[in-house]
Amino acid sequence: HVEKRCSRTNERSGSVPPCPQIPTQVRHKSRTSILRVYSSSSTPLVRNVNRPLNDRNTWISVLAKSVDRRDYESADRPIVVMAKDYPAGHVVPRHTHACGQLIYAVSGIMEVRTDSGLWLVPPQRALWMPAGIAHAMRTRSSPVALRTAYVRVNRYPADAPEQPSAVQVSSLLRELILRAAAIALDYPEDSRDSRILGLILEEITWSPEQRLHLPTGRDRRLAAICEAILAHPQDNRTLDDWASQHGATARTLSRLFTAELGVPFRVWRQQARVMAALPRLAAGEPVTVVALEMGYDTPGAFSSMFKRLLGESPSRYFP
Repeated sequence: HVEKRCSRTNERSGSVPPCPQIPTQVRHKSRTSILRVYSSSSTPLVRNVNRPLNDRNTWISVLAKSVDRRDYESADRPIVVMAKDYPAGHVVPRHTHACGQLIYAVSGIMEVRTDSGLWLVPPQRALWMPAGIAHAMRTRSSPVALRTAYVRVNRYPADAPEQPSAVQVSSLLRELILRAAAIALDYPEDSRDSRILGLILEEITWSPEQRLHLPTGRDRRLAAICEAILAHPQDNRTLDDWASQHGATARTLSRLFTAELGVPFRVWRQQARVMAALPRLAAGEPVTVVALEMGYDTPGAFSSMFKRLLGESPSRYFP
């Protein structure tokens, strides 16, 4: 009854074309996977952004794929890719995986939190998440189209780091991930599909710069200040102000910022403001509005700081 469900989706939204007739052999072979996808009304329809929705084979591949991460973690293949879209403001609670992940946002920006800090995943970067690292994820101002590669531990890329790490996404890596998102979980191991997925591992390049990582402190006073600034990045209180609130001296807090976070308080707050601004800029908010709400007197001052930290102005970073 997949065709019937698709027709209802089309009537409600007007954005999804009717499903083609699914061949009998595909319907039988993928019956379990298809029923899993449509067994819950909260499960979103998976779309492959790499091929047009009116393509017959694309619809068959899309319908046959699960959006349950447990299916990907248990897949008997070296690497599989899941396509899943998240609405704005969605939270994925803290969890771990038994395999490594390459987390990539085709559109939007995903926020990933670990015990060591905060990561942002824009379309220009991916995030490598090793197995066993507890993390939570959140979308902010806009929806996120996520494409996540699940990699078995014994098939990790060469020199894979033991901690989360940024990955530069080349044009080739992007296209490989998009194509792999439509490949079935039980693809033949000696096939064109297996070679496409294998190329993803070959194309991963560890980024030397980790500008989209914001560390948070272990000291309880430092951690409290970091969380407060992340919640209200426009807060302009000085270290003396924070010190009086947390029973410490400004000198002690200054030393903690440098020792635990690697940068002075002022630089860390600038980084926090950039991290807070990125999802809003990605959602299309004007630079002027974002700059003023981040506590800057002028858009020019904000743009200069943005370029100093990320290497490009906001208008070039989000053309």
